[in-house]
Amino acid sequence: MKQSQRRSCLRWYMTTMRLVQRISGLFKRTETLSLGSCNFRPRILIDVSKIDMTTTVLGFKISMPIMVAPTAMQKMAHPEGEYATARAASAAGTIMTLSSWATSSVEEVASTGPGIRFFQLYVYKNRKVVEQLVRRAEKAGFKAIALTVDTPRLGRRETDIKNRFTLPPNLTLKNFEGLDLGKMDEANDSGLASYVAGQIDRTLSWKDVQWLQTITSMPILVKGVLTGEDARIAIQAGAAGIIVSNHGARQLDYVPATISALEEVVKATQGRVPVFLDGGVRRGTDVFKALALGASGIFIGRPVVFSLAAEGEAGVRKVLQMLRDEFELTMALSGCRSLSEITRNHIITEWETPRHLPKL
Repeated sequence: MKQSQRRSCLRWYMTTMRLVQRISGLFKRTETLSLGSCNFRPRILIDVSKIDMTTTVLGFKISMPIMVAPTAMQKMAHPEGEYATARAASAAGTIMTLSSWATSSVEEVASTGPGIRFFQLYVYKNRKVVEQLVRRAEKAGFKAIALTVDTPRLGRRETDIKNRFTLPPNLTLKNFEGLDLGKMDEANDSGLASYVAGQIDRTLSWKDVQWLQTITSMPILVKGVLTGEDARIAIQAGAAGIIVSNHGARQLDYVPATISALEEVVKATQGRVPVFLDGGVRRGTDVFKALALGASGIFIGRPVVFSLAAEGEAGVRKVLQMLRDEFELTMALSGCRSLSEITRNHIITEWETPRHLPKL
């Protein structure tokens, strides 16, 4: 397959999901950035011969503000699964976040070589298991915890119910292998939903964010925040950062798209902690929109899984490079030479009041 054909294949994977969501009636709950929600206000006649996309996240320098979100069970997409994603993210000089429900363990991912990696955490009813897992991640060299807080129960995932989703028999949730936690067996509806109902702790509360800080020195990012009220409480609870996420729009119908919730959360934090956007990014232009609205960086999920399925590690490398190239071009055409030059004045949104132009 020629390089141009491969590129077209990857773009097809990224755009087909949007079509599927529209056809299946899921657009009401989609996580994607609405096409008309943000328009650019580019500045001109600025020397953009040099563009600097580097940034720092929790003290770690990365090549661009585009990072890999936690997506579960990646070996369902490709035999190398999380191994391939970890190597691709490292080669791109950016951060990979490993899911608790990965089909590769924290130790196995660490064995792929150097890289900056975060660990996404679901809190189980058995807190000893949680404590053990957090310490394993820390020992394996992971740098932060992304605590998912929007899943006391699994949302109604109708496709999973229709397909009676469960893991293939040759795969396991590797981080929990050997522990007596039950299996994701076939059920009358969704095997995953049954598993979550039996294992995930519905009593999770803000005091548990503080409890996690007593068992690890890793900074904790609270993932799943959609309101300013919760952003302020997260800071009070000691969160090192906030991830605006609606869980890929698979939890609660009619929550806002991530881009719509982002600015409210950013304003509520008042710069005290970094805010990241997770979900909905399909192009480099989307990265620019998020940063203009105050995000310190973004995480991508579906594009990684689609490209992993299409071409393994090479596919993930390519999709990261595609987004990087598109983002760099967007910066240049908007007159921005560094991330610090991307401001709210570079976009106009459908939800804002008429703009008063800044004085020159």
